[in-house]
Amino acid sequence: MAPQVRNNPQQQKAIEIFNRFGGILRTKEAMGHGIHPGTLYALRDAGIIESLSRGVYRLKDAPRPSEPDLIIISHRIPQGVICLLSALSMHHLTTQVPHVIHIALPYGAREPRLDYPPLHTYRFRGASYTEGVDQVLVDEKPVKVYNPEKTLADCFKFRNRIGMDSITEALRLYRSSGKMRIDALMRYAAICRVTNIIRPYLETILG
Repeated sequence: MAPQVRNNPQQQKAIEIFNRFGGILRTKEAMGHGIHPGTLYALRDAGIIESLSRGVYRLKDAPRPSEPDLIIISHRIPQGVICLLSALSMHHLTTQVPHVIHIALPYGAREPRLDYPPLHTYRFRGASYTEGVDQVLVDEKPVKVYNPEKTLADCFKFRNRIGMDSITEALRLYRSSGKMRIDALMRYAAICRVTNIIRPYLETILG
């Protein structure tokens, strides 16, 4: 433990709280767990914690996250859901490597003010936002992402922005995954109002 922390019970307690929550906390979370802002900034100034993004701090001694962008999103934009190309990537349904994080937000939500990572945001209404959300653990942190079937339906909805080449590749990878749930896919297609659009592609690619 750093010398400046040995005799500082507030800083020792703050480090214990960081460790309890995987080494990463938002400022608001840290304060909610009893860490005084002055203690937080003292740890930052001493180099014991570092800023991953504005308002998100990580213990320097904690293991580095394998997917820091997703961790930042889950902390900074708790209402955001990973969607479209980013969700396809998480589900191994694309060979592309997205250069931005695609997230869904409820209709009317403010545009996130994030210096990093770069984002593409989409506004979803009603069931198209709330249905099909899974929570997956990334470095033991929960990250919200649409399940594969909801993601495919969303891609058809936003096909003019995603591109049909990406969608047909995703469908082929979905078929080869051996985990097809056609009933679920069609249910989400109905929610996204793309049933008539998706059906001929399913008959061609999945049939």
